[in-house]
Amino acid sequence: MQPNELESWYSEETATFGDRLAGAREAAGMERRELARRLGIKLRTLTNWEEDLAEPRANKLQMLAGLLNVSLSWLLTGQGEGVAAPDEAGAGGLGQDMQKVLSDIRQLKVEMLHGADRLGRLEKTLRSLIREEQG
Repeated sequence: MQPNELESWYSEETATFGDRLAGAREAAGMERRELARRLGIKLRTLTNWEEDLAEPRANKLQMLAGLLNVSLSWLLTGQGEGVAAPDEAGAGGLGQDMQKVLSDIRQLKVEMLHGADRLGRLEKTLRSLIREEQG
């Protein structure tokens, strides 16, 4: 991975809330079941958060940040006190081929997010044009 890729490993553009939550939990050495128990929630709820199928309420966000020793800002945006990117944290034992594939996956994810944003804007424009033509 290139240095700028390491810096943006958990950034808002390349990682989701769920990615950062899972990364922080793993860096803290906690299993999902343990973190769910400490938060007083069901395992399925935590799984949904990590898979970006649901989002926690503000009080649970505060608890997550405290339990995982990261800032609330980092959990939400990737900015602030958080966990190091995997290579920075000592996962540099990955082979060069595996690092390349991971890098390609991350790049594709960014491109897909940008594409989804563009698609949304185009659909909105189309709906607006259809309404104008009908009205």
